[in-house]
Amino acid sequence: MAEEKLVISTAGSREEALYIANALVEEKLAACVNIVGPIESVYRWQGKVQSAQEFLMLIKTIASRSASTVSRIRELHSYEVPEAIEITIDDGSQEYLKWIRESCSQ
Repeated sequence: MAEEKLVISTAGSREEALYIANALVEEKLAACVNIVGPIESVYRWQGKVQSAQEFLMLIKTIASRSASTVSRIRELHSYEVPEAIEITIDDGSQEYLKWIRESCSQ
């Protein structure tokens, strides 16, 4: 099983995305967080179709830290239900994947 994971989340502002990203990297829950945006998100919330400008966070972590990463996103986030989608990284640059593992080790 692949050890490296990509957690995807969004934030309502660049400042919030930077706040979350810095906390995750500082706490070794993530090796790196890319912040992309602004992006436009269209979604259904409380029975209505809505849209908002958001900032996408691509969070690189490892399987043994992903549950803690998602939990920490929930703690830090202003949204009632923050996005936290976890994807397994099946392959990639071995040097980069090693760096993810080393950066997230406790």
